[in-house]
Amino acid sequence: MEKELIVGEVLKPQGIRGELKIKPFTDTPEDFRAIKRVLLDGAEYKVLSVRTAGGAVYLGLRGVADRNGAELLRGKQVVIPREEAPEPPEGSYYIADLLGAQVVSETGEPLGTLVNIRSAATDVYTLERDGKEIMFPAASGVISEVDVGGKIITVNRKRFFEVAVL
Repeated sequence: MEKELIVGEVLKPQGIRGELKIKPFTDTPEDFRAIKRVLLDGAEYKVLSVRTAGGAVYLGLRGVADRNGAELLRGKQVVIPREEAPEPPEGSYYIADLLGAQVVSETGEPLGTLVNIRSAATDVYTLERDGKEIMFPAASGVISEVDVGGKIITVNRKRFFEVAVL
């Protein structure tokens, strides 16, 4: 498992007091309320304030006192230490834990390696197999089982080939 998790991206400074507007990569922007410290470009910052509005998160960080300081962080990934991340709900997983997993049918037939997940109403998984990309939605009935520790995702072969873009 990854030691750090990417939870967002700094979009821009907000106001003149160093607040940052963040695009969250979490299930809801409210998840940021539990975060006590973040890493931006390898530097650790203590979270002083969190507010949410319109799907964005606004963070106030110790050491970022004005708009100029906040501007230097534009475009940086917001990372948290794994030990501070809440356990995902049953049936949910951190994307970082799934990337690199082998995707197989229920008979064990290898279908590819998971290289990307695009978040949407239904997540879109991208596999790589023999140098080609295969995309499929994580729609109902496609994914049968996820073994995070073993890095194996089992799919229903029939349903997979109905929805996959080869």
